[in-house]
Formats: sequence, C-alpha cells, structure tokens
Amino acid sequence: MKRPITLDPRSPLVLDTHELSRHPGSMRTVTRTVSAPADLGTVVIGIPEGSDLDLDLRVEAVMEGVLVSGSIVGQAIGECGRCLDEVVEDVDIQIQELFVYPERAQAAEDDGDEEEDVRELEDDMINLEPVLRDSVVTALPFQPLCSPDCPGLCSICGVHLADEVEHSHDVVDPRWSALQSIIDETKES
Repeated sequence: MKRPITLDPRSPLVLDTHELSRHPGSMRTVTRTVSAPADLGTVVIGIPEGSDLDLDLRVEAVMEGVLVSGSIVGQAIGECGRCLDEVVEDVDIQIQELFVYPERAQAAEDDGDEEEDVRELEDDMINLEPVLRDSVVTALPFQPLCSPDCPGLCSICGVHLADEVEHSHDVVDPRWSALQSIIDETKES
C-alpha cells in the first residue's frame, strides 16, 4: 500500500484540479513563472536552483484522470565537455503527462495491470516536480559543447586550443626512445 504524501497547495509546482470537477472535457490553462527546484540537471549541465522556469500548461479532465500538456522554458548552465568553458543553453521542452484518479489506479492495480510510471492525483492536486525533473533532465545534452567545432584542451599541457591554433608538441614514439637517446648523444658531441 502506498503511503500518502501531503502536497502543499501553495507550492508553485502543485496544481489544484478541483475546479475541473472530474468532468471530462473541462479544461483550464496555467501560465506561471516558477523557481527551479534544486538538482534539476546532471553533473555537467543543469538549470540552477532558483532560476526562472516559464510554464505554459493546459490542464484537462479526461475519463482516466487529468491530462497535463504544454511547455517548460528555462535556461541551463553547464560546462563544455571539451574545453570546460561555460555553456548556456536555452531549454524549451514539451510535456504531456496523465495523472490518474486514485480509484482508477487502484482498479487497474486490482486487475493486475501494474504500470510502473503511473502518476496519481492526490486530493485533486498534481505535483509537477517529478514530471518537470524527468522531462528537463532527459532533454539536456549528455555532453554539452560551447560550439560544435570546439577543439578542446591539449591532452599534454592543458592549453585551450581555441586560443592557440598553432599549438603542438614534439612527441616521440616510446618504441623509438632508445634511438632518440643516441641522436641526442650525437648532437652533444
């Protein structure tokens, strides 16, 4: 049995669907700017906690529950996977998520239909944070780049290669190192 979680209706990421009255077809729009929750991203890129996220959502009652669809717009900040410079990326994500009525979820569970990712309404309220987190984190780039042709850093000395185009090192193949020492001795004499 699931343990009930009490949602705070004053939270900007909680939507009250009571006014939809469980009448399929009833709909309302929600447009608001909210502060991003903590840990909204990965190690290399994410939306900073407290930064603005613009939500433009449509909340619609359907037979099974409440369908939430719309867009989330924000700005992610991270570091380039090649040169470690700052990367700022606009995020515009489309979401569509069904929140089922608790009795529908219970009936489906009793019938043996156990879907893992079923989201339920709680006292006619929707918690958007898990949907927001799932949508944003999966939409962020796995390896962000400051530019598609970023040359990165020198693997030997760490110099920023975009700043020093002609940067190079004389690297001797270790298999020839004994021969290189003979050449160096010849130069000394």
